[in-house]
Amino acid sequence: MILGEQTAAELKAKLAAGEVTGAQVMASVLARIDAREAEVHAFIVLRDREKLMAEAAAVDARRAAGEAVGALAGLPVAVKDNLCTAELATTCGSRMLAEFVPPYDAAVVERVRAADGIVLGKTNMDEFAMGSSTENSAFGVTRNPQDPERVPGGSSGGSAAALAAGMCALALGSDTGGSIRQPASFCGVVGMKPTYGRVSRYGLVAYGSSLDQVGPMGRCVEDVALLLGVIAGHDGRDSTSVDVPVSGYGSAAATGSGKAGKLKVGVPKEYDVAGLDPAVKEATASTIERLLASGHEVVEVSLPHTRYAIPAYYLIASAEASSNLARYAGYHYGHRTQEAVESLDEMIARSRGEGFGDEVKRRIMLGTYALSAGYDAGYYDKALRVRRLIQQDFDAAFGVCEVLLHAVAPHPAFKLGEKTDDPLAMYLEDVFSVTANLAGLPAISIPVPPQGEASPIGVQLVAPAWQEGPLLDAARVVEDNLWAEAAAG
Repeated sequence: MILGEQTAAELKAKLAAGEVTGAQVMASVLARIDAREAEVHAFIVLRDREKLMAEAAAVDARRAAGEAVGALAGLPVAVKDNLCTAELATTCGSRMLAEFVPPYDAAVVERVRAADGIVLGKTNMDEFAMGSSTENSAFGVTRNPQDPERVPGGSSGGSAAALAAGMCALALGSDTGGSIRQPASFCGVVGMKPTYGRVSRYGLVAYGSSLDQVGPMGRCVEDVALLLGVIAGHDGRDSTSVDVPVSGYGSAAATGSGKAGKLKVGVPKEYDVAGLDPAVKEATASTIERLLASGHEVVEVSLPHTRYAIPAYYLIASAEASSNLARYAGYHYGHRTQEAVESLDEMIARSRGEGFGDEVKRRIMLGTYALSAGYDAGYYDKALRVRRLIQQDFDAAFGVCEVLLHAVAPHPAFKLGEKTDDPLAMYLEDVFSVTANLAGLPAISIPVPPQGEASPIGVQLVAPAWQEGPLLDAARVVEDNLWAEAAAG
């Protein structure tokens, strides 16, 4: 098996045992990039190859000398391009920041480097994380490695595609309304959104500040647990970071400590909606059947305010985006128009008009309207009240179950260009994922074994706040039930 296609957990074990070297892993990943990147376009920028190989060799030398090495020693990690990196441009997939090189690393990038992970480069994304297909990037679309005529999902589509194509061992993404979980589902990998406040947002370029959360992506649950264990934890530089103890996620998921007990899984009745793709419905139903056959309990629960989730989410996210993106005005940093102007207002208008893409402009206008005098009470404030009702729905559901299980998205990966002219259809792709962001809960996408040549499909587990450990245990149980049967078949 190609080294770049093995799980990070497998590579970590082989590196520790001396069966392979970090240099060999890096060479394999770079070979996969050479083979697939031109078609997939997962990256906006890659680091210098000689530096990457030198870093891998340096970790190998330290290991050979008996020195202590970090949890990610020798593993190549792809980073979404809205996470600041001191030596690499951070564009957010936008012309507005095409030349921006931050003077510092994001907190999660610092922690990856401190754990001896090797940052490969920056992955493509929907502009400022506003999209569900990675078709909104100013630097071109990313294609799904499983079927290049289909989207990889978004907005962390580049990270998911890089993983699925074997072009990295682990990846970082961000999730505002499903932007880790949906592309993970579309590309057949695992992606997790932690509890809001679990992972520092310091150095994450803001979209919706009360919704954004950085999270890990990998080829299996154990990989995600490994990376979460590195990036999770309190950071005083982020005012929303919460000082809640971080447990040993990696060891819990690796040993499958949840296997000894039986899960009590809740299935929301509101998620069985009209228009749900038959393949998605079958994937979810078959997962439930396998859990029941293994002796786990499945109960129906209700999340009655789910039907208000999409409008509430897009009002809150767009309002916060309108405020956050006001800083990109053509001065200090970012794109400035080269056209002759007669006033500061004209310079700002031209710079923003040239620098932002259509979807970003759409959401800025929606958010500005929702916050404008006379309308804020009817839109933004009401959306916040609906958000609280959605949180209460989850509280009630977790009174009768440990985790919730449902689809990640209503459809598998769709064709490139299929939804770009219909923003509402694109927004509705997030109907099953935005609720976890509104409630601030941890959620994870786990791939279901594909049937023949069918597109990848994931199922989603959601847990109460701060319960990442139990969520990963449950995810490992689901993963084992799904893939053990597939392997046996």
